[in-house]
Amino acid sequence: MNIKKIYCTVLILLFCAIQTKAQEVLTIEQAMSIALENNFEIKIAKNNSKINETNVTIGNAGMLPTATANITDNNSITNSTQVRQDGTSTSLDNAKNNSLTYGVSLGWTVFDGMKMFAKLDQLKELQKLGDAELKRTILLKIAQVNSAYYDLVLQQQQLAALDTTIVISNQRLTLAKNRFSIGKASKLEVLNAQVDLNSDQVALLRQKESYANGKILLNQYLARDPKIDFKVTDEVKVDNKLVLADLMDLAQKQNPGLETQIINKRIAELQLKQVKADRYPTLRLTSGYNFSESQSSLGFTSETSSRGLNYGFNASMNIFDGFNQHRNEKVAKLQIENSQIAIEQQNTILNTQLSTAFQTYLTNLELIDLEENNEAIARQNLEITLDKFKIGTITTLDFRTAQLNYVNAKVRYSNAQYEAKLSEIALKELAGNINF
Repeated sequence: MNIKKIYCTVLILLFCAIQTKAQEVLTIEQAMSIALENNFEIKIAKNNSKINETNVTIGNAGMLPTATANITDNNSITNSTQVRQDGTSTSLDNAKNNSLTYGVSLGWTVFDGMKMFAKLDQLKELQKLGDAELKRTILLKIAQVNSAYYDLVLQQQQLAALDTTIVISNQRLTLAKNRFSIGKASKLEVLNAQVDLNSDQVALLRQKESYANGKILLNQYLARDPKIDFKVTDEVKVDNKLVLADLMDLAQKQNPGLETQIINKRIAELQLKQVKADRYPTLRLTSGYNFSESQSSLGFTSETSSRGLNYGFNASMNIFDGFNQHRNEKVAKLQIENSQIAIEQQNTILNTQLSTAFQTYLTNLELIDLEENNEAIARQNLEITLDKFKIGTITTLDFRTAQLNYVNAKVRYSNAQYEAKLSEIALKELAGNINF
């Protein structure tokens, strides 16, 4: 039996076992959809974005009038003495006094140096900042899901490779026993074959452990029960047509980190507008309707009451505040300058990360082709070695070396695909262009 037939047999056995267990086949698209729906950090970011959206109102900016209802009731019991101008006096113990006031007051700031308009614009920018943070969180979590998913694909491919080598090791052990039984091999050859088979089984158990732990981690990212079992697809599709210039252009428009810094600069500029507004007068209209009533057990008047409308305005202007206005404007301008520096810094970091990641991406694409060729050579070498081993023209050591070379070549090929996929994900994350 050549290596191709062995490999096909292993795949058929694996397929049957998977069908028997009726495992869910989870695609990367399904995984991303579940993460968008369930991931806790994405949920929190969505709520924070909604909070910022809810805060964008003209009332929160101070453009609308305010109305307040109030009521005050004061009561007292006192021992009082009054002395009149003519020398007579009046005294009363436990004198009761009551004062009740209630009404509605209205206030409206009609001019504050245009601060309220700058405040409204700032609230809108804060909403955009929340949206950028939501996008950043989604990109980060989707990238994590992609990495964890394709790590499982890698683990699954390595499981298949180890299953293949165990089939080969079993066949080798059987051949060694048969040769020993007819006197063409020593007991040492049988023992070596058994030791190598045991080593392969240990490696398979370790690989199964890594595979199971990878499933638990992916379930965590998907915010679902870690006991949920599933299978991932076997294929890793790497986008090999990425262009650095296109990625840099996309990053300038879509990278959440850069977008955040640009919004922060706009917020700082609007903050300066609000600070400068304090140089102008503030005009506030006031109005209200009040009712008051008072009762007194001792005095010239035992009971009074009044009701009516009051209205007016209040105007104020800062004349001198210890140079705080000048200081506040200077600080606000420095914050704008810092925001501009942060944009330039983010641009530099972003371009550096893209250039570095793209170079890694190109290297990994070359490694895929190289390792694919190495795997084909190792497979062919193993087939020839297996045929020679059957007729006894090579040693068990040579056969084991060819066997391990084939397994290692398959693992390296899987690793090359995985690393290339990670490079692709990293580039698209930096460009803000992961499809989900």
